[in-house]
Amino acid sequence: MSIWEYANPKRFMQVSGALLPWLVGLTLLTLIVGLVWGFFFTGDDYRQGSTVKIIYLHVPAALMAINAWMMMLAASLIWLVRRHHVSALAARAAAPIGLTMTLIALATGAIWGQPMWGTWWAWDPRLTSFLILFLFYLGYIALWEAIETPDTAADLTSVLCIVGSVFAVLSRYAVNFWNQGLHQGASLSLDKEENVSDVFFFPLLVCIAGFVLLFVTLVFLRTRTEIRQRRLDALEARERLA
Repeated sequence: MSIWEYANPKRFMQVSGALLPWLVGLTLLTLIVGLVWGFFFTGDDYRQGSTVKIIYLHVPAALMAINAWMMMLAASLIWLVRRHHVSALAARAAAPIGLTMTLIALATGAIWGQPMWGTWWAWDPRLTSFLILFLFYLGYIALWEAIETPDTAADLTSVLCIVGSVFAVLSRYAVNFWNQGLHQGASLSLDKEENVSDVFFFPLLVCIAGFVLLFVTLVFLRTRTEIRQRRLDALEARERLA
């Protein structure tokens, strides 16, 4: 079986329809377990107090904001190379989800940063690149809406996605590229001294899994909607020509 079979809209609808009930169940389970575990069954940090618990929203949202753009990049490249419409529609479907994740990460970062840094915002390399990524999400969505021809819109948004990937990478590795800045190092690291304590680490992993499942579930739902809308537009066009 070839993976390209799933680029067929009919095949994608069949497989995604069968997977969605399981995805919804797993998403709810992991999110509830992770958030309840993190917010109600872990103690306060000795330095940051109870504010550290925002990590269970901030870190998963930030990771998904970056990885959503990477998924859009992969889908866009598939569209440019192989012209599979499902990949273009999946990239379009993922954009509002990634935008929301970026907004959550920016908002929770500000709430977390104010008591830690004494300010809601700083022109830190990671924060600045994240804000630019947010603007790229807005531009990507606006470009899809502005162009009437679907294939042309897919081509131009794919190019925009490739350009915006630079800031997605910077958002992830800005702390490593620039030593200056207020933002702390990575919360998840192979370095035991930098990685968060196990008390916070394990519920955080569950929350991240929940956000990943939530993203996949929403992308499936929105891609199915995009496919149905494309079919409806085709039918309406045929009726006008008849």
